[in-house]
Amino acid sequence: MVLSRNDLFWRHRDIGLKLVVETEKRQDYCFCIILGCKNTTCNLNADPFSPSLRSVQALLVVCSPLQVLAHDHVNFSVYVENQTRGRDAMSRRQHRVYQLYSRTSAKHVQVMGRRISAKGDDGDKYAQLVVEADTFGSQVRIRGKETNFYLCMNHRGKLVGKKASNRSADCVFVEMVLENHYTALMSARYTGWYVGFTKRGRPRRGPQTLPNQQDVHFMKRLPPGEQPDLQPFRFTTVSKRSKKVRGTRPTATTAPT
Repeated sequence: MVLSRNDLFWRHRDIGLKLVVETEKRQDYCFCIILGCKNTTCNLNADPFSPSLRSVQALLVVCSPLQVLAHDHVNFSVYVENQTRGRDAMSRRQHRVYQLYSRTSAKHVQVMGRRISAKGDDGDKYAQLVVEADTFGSQVRIRGKETNFYLCMNHRGKLVGKKASNRSADCVFVEMVLENHYTALMSARYTGWYVGFTKRGRPRRGPQTLPNQQDVHFMKRLPPGEQPDLQPFRFTTVSKRSKKVRGTRPTATTAPT
């Protein structure tokens, strides 16, 4: 029995379909089949209606939707985790100045050189903090505006202040907004350790903190005298008559007599 070109094409296409369906979990399998066929049996300069070349075309058609489906279900959490591991030293950093009000001590966080506390009053010069965006994933560095020391957490979980020249990973925190609208600061290096203070304003060690404790809850407050940069809301009044835009009729010009 002699097969026509059309029959040969569909037979090769069925073989390619079986190979792709059996190994559809491998995203690179389609490209391996095509490249292998190109290097061994396929000749791109051959007759465009040859069975081998038509089978490659069929594989391309079949592989394209498989590749799209594979990329539609990409887990971006892996990408976010990889991006947050490295520090971003090239991008321009965004700086914000505000105070951190401690829910437990009812005072503000102070960076007084190497000593950290939460005993500052509203407007205290040591309570004004400069928050720098460090890298991807809501990671920030907190620096005292007066002392120029960074808020850091060492390997024992103790809150300490370090000089601005020290670019240690101990000074990077993940800014988290909780369900009760308070802000928590978790160490980016020591996952699960939070910035917390007692009722007397003394810092707690990282291993003794949990995200549901009031000791780690803070509220952002602007320094006194500073207002947020908000543009006033402007109202635009629209009358019923101005809604309809009527076109002007062209004026008829009379020819000179």
